[in-house]
Amino acid sequence: MIAIINYGSGNIQAIANIYKRAGVAHAIAETPDQLKGADRYLLPGVGAFDRCMQELNKSGMREALDRSVLTDRKPILGICVGMQILARSSEEGREKGLGWINGDVKRFDPSTFHQATRLPHMGWNTTSPVQQSPLFDGVDLTTGYYFLHSYIFACDKRENVLAETEYGGRFAAAVHRDNVFGVQFHPEKSHQAGIQLLKNFAGMQ
Repeated sequence: MIAIINYGSGNIQAIANIYKRAGVAHAIAETPDQLKGADRYLLPGVGAFDRCMQELNKSGMREALDRSVLTDRKPILGICVGMQILARSSEEGREKGLGWINGDVKRFDPSTFHQATRLPHMGWNTTSPVQQSPLFDGVDLTTGYYFLHSYIFACDKRENVLAETEYGGRFAAAVHRDNVFGVQFHPEKSHQAGIQLLKNFAGMQ
């Protein structure tokens, strides 16, 4: 069963609707007790890094998630800012992130762009795999995913990058470390490619 973490940020119902139509067991969790019984977690996030971390900490679920993810090694998938808070910190704010993947979140630097590009990065864009992952099984990456962001996850190590996207330069579109996964795009807004990715996460061993 997947627990979709509701801490006041993210497209909770859209994700729940996808799993309902796919017949995937899921529940929306708003308290530590509601996390019990889940074998994996989905961590959405929209808006600002600091607010997401503040709301997650205030929810009371932080300690339970640390234990489930770091000690019990249950899989978790962060989406958009839910991916960014997997990092240690962000240039967008002052709060400490979860620190589950070694890296920091940085604002796009237009001075490094090799073509005229606007921020935020908004709309459809394709991704390129950096390494194989069951998260992308059966997904046609050329169809693209929907992005909306001005900050990117800068991993300390290349081995933690699963896929990249080009926008003025290449950046991490998906990251992972052991049982922790994150995607910068919104699979719940990305039609069949996003639906397949969410189903893949539900079935990962």
